[in-house]
Amino acid sequence: MFYKKKGITSFIFALAFVLVLILFDQFTKDLAVSFLMNKDDFILIPGVLQFHYLENTGAAFSLLEGQQVLFAIITPILLLFIIYLLFRMPRVKKYTALNYVLLFLIAGAIGNYIDRIINHYVVDFIYFSLIDFPVFNVADCYVTVSVIILFFLVLFYYKDEDFEEIKQNLRIKR
Repeated sequence: MFYKKKGITSFIFALAFVLVLILFDQFTKDLAVSFLMNKDDFILIPGVLQFHYLENTGAAFSLLEGQQVLFAIITPILLLFIIYLLFRMPRVKKYTALNYVLLFLIAGAIGNYIDRIINHYVVDFIYFSLIDFPVFNVADCYVTVSVIILFFLVLFYYKDEDFEEIKQNLRIKR
């Protein structure tokens, strides 16, 4: 359990967890480059789901296309904030889900940041043709699902006093 880990053990666990997620994301993108680039789509479920290679120079769903400098600046700032929040989070069981949400957000951001820095684009390859949904990748899944879970946690799970406890922990102690 994440909430039971203290100090260096917690840090090592979080680092290993994020590293595994990033490696899986990068592995799937390497597979997409190897097996999908310059090839016809690979149909998994006809009319529903397919693998389609795409080089995305924007953010989620090709928003802000071509703004690589902006992403190069904003991503590390957001990552530092999320990491700070993660390690200032109270280490009690009720925040376990929030800790995992933050770890998945970190992994998703780093996974796509690696692509942006190395390739100047993000490799996307998962396409839901049934609803003509934008092409995405595993890191996008990490971020999207994390944000959805965060939304539900904030609306239905955590109470005002939980947020006060988090705010108290975020304050810099002198």
